Amino acid sequence: MSFVEYGDTIKDGDTAIVFLGHESMFPVKVQHGTVTQTKYGVIRHSTDLIGKKYGSKVTCSKGGWVFILHPTPELWTMNLPHRTQILYSTDISIITMMLELKPGSIVCESGTGSGSLSHALIRTVAPTGHLYTVEFHQQRAEKAREEFREHRVEHLVTVTNQDVCKNGFGVSNIADAVFLDIPSPWEAIGHAKSALKAEGGRICSFSPCIEQVQRTCLAMEEYGFTEINTLEILLRVYNVRTISLQIPDLGKAAEDNSSTGFDSSSPSHQGSPCTNLQQGTVQFKSGVPLREVVGHTGYLTFATKS
Repeated sequence: MSFVEYGDTIKDGDTAIVFLGHESMFPVKVQHGTVTQTKYGVIRHSTDLIGKKYGSKVTCSKGGWVFILHPTPELWTMNLPHRTQILYSTDISIITMMLELKPGSIVCESGTGSGSLSHALIRTVAPTGHLYTVEFHQQRAEKAREEFREHRVEHLVTVTNQDVCKNGFGVSNIADAVFLDIPSPWEAIGHAKSALKAEGGRICSFSPCIEQVQRTCLAMEEYGFTEINTLEILLRVYNVRTISLQIPDLGKAAEDNSSTGFDSSSPSHQGSPCTNLQQGTVQFKSGVPLREVVGHTGYLTFATKS
């Protein structure tokens, strides 16, 4: 199992996703002799998981069932243990596109946090690219290294525990892109410029407050970055529901029949669909937005090294 290479069967030591439903899933580390409790009963790793194919339907001890899914960065974002506030797929998707990332790209990131974006970046630049990620907090940096080893992507990422605003990323003139998610990104713009390749490298800064964006843009201009622009991505989810609506009264059927020469008393026309429709309801599918939606997450500021 690897987050960047698909494995067909579940093996001892794998990280798998137990899928109970779209709103209920969690990660589990597969180990011989271990059991996992769910609301549908017990899952025994030795007999129910190891050796089975990913995507299998597993019956629990109480008779209920779950699916066992192969981990992906998208599923990990929804299930990872939160050490910090994380980025979700809405922002991650635009970041990877606007930074023009592809297999073989070199990316610098700060800070690592819970590793949500890190896993997506690693999957994007694999198999020949590399991620250099910097985390100020020592325990979070150590936990990130441990997760990358468990997910078998450690050869694609280097985790450094230091202050990026003072010490930079530890590399110079090699990065195709830099991503900043720190409280004062304007203090790291100089180090980001040093890490980027000689010309054309892209930078992105994520900030929740517009005051941070303003100071970051000024710093980008000072260091000669061009094409500076800020985006805010808002996601609106729709539920598909079946709705029943009463058909409007468009006038008496008798009046319509007399104007068209239609004889409602004729046996051949009694029980006509037109008469039934005048008094009934109709059902159809409709898209309805959620009553509560996630609004602002943060501002994404992009720029290019001139």
